[in-house]
Amino acid sequence: MALFKLFFALLLLCTCTYGAKFTFVNKCEYTVWPGILTGSGTPPLETTGFELPQQSSRSLQAPNGWSGRFWGRTGCKFNGTGPGSCSTADCGSGQVECNGAGAAPPATLAEFTLGSGSQGSQDFYDVSLVDGYNLPMIVEASGGSSGMCAATGCVTDLNKYCPDELKVSNGDACKSACEAFGKPEYCCSGAHNTPDTCKPSVYAALFKMACPRAYSYAYDDQTSTFTCTGADYTITFCPSIPTSQTAVVNDTPTTLLIPPRRLLKAHQSRVLNSQVQ
Repeated sequence: MALFKLFFALLLLCTCTYGAKFTFVNKCEYTVWPGILTGSGTPPLETTGFELPQQSSRSLQAPNGWSGRFWGRTGCKFNGTGPGSCSTADCGSGQVECNGAGAAPPATLAEFTLGSGSQGSQDFYDVSLVDGYNLPMIVEASGGSSGMCAATGCVTDLNKYCPDELKVSNGDACKSACEAFGKPEYCCSGAHNTPDTCKPSVYAALFKMACPRAYSYAYDDQTSTFTCTGADYTITFCPSIPTSQTAVVNDTPTTLLIPPRRLLKAHQSRVLNSQVQ
């Protein structure tokens, strides 16, 4: 009887603390080093960063109420003889583990706030390009109920379409307009720090056209935040041809390449005219 009570208590404990399983899948043609930053006030996961070779996967458990973000680092060199670094989305720790440090922009981010575990408590999640973009990534929910439980992310390789003024080094990543220019209207800061005063720029429009379900600027909530209850999540880097579930992630116009170029050309003309005047 005592053993049964102990087993039941442990079962209840597991039921109450279990939040979600995150599975990371690397379909890139190169190694990716996922980084993890846990939000304030929630317990950290078992690792804050790890190596994920091509065509491999790894799963991590997160408790109820956990919040944080994931991203993929690329071009990393960790040889064990001293501090290492990554060419994109480096967290600056000098190690494979990020140890509480976030990604240096530009970085494609997956952001989560899990439900508390109470009945009907929803998870909130999104993929954000507000800090720029470094590689394709999608998030898929499985086994959930209630809420949209939709796939989100960015399948398009934005590095191929990145304007010259936003490119990083050899085109390994694409900056946000905020990082590139630092102006309040691009950063949603100062007098532009409300939904009414901060509108999507021509650069945000480019990101949004390529990746309709990802955040393109700070107040892009209505089309970019998703909910689900009781789900597990798969984060895939460099996803291949979308499945039936993920096909809508990049439900973009067939004229994808033409409008951004026109938008950028018009923007550059306005900038040139203002400089002449």
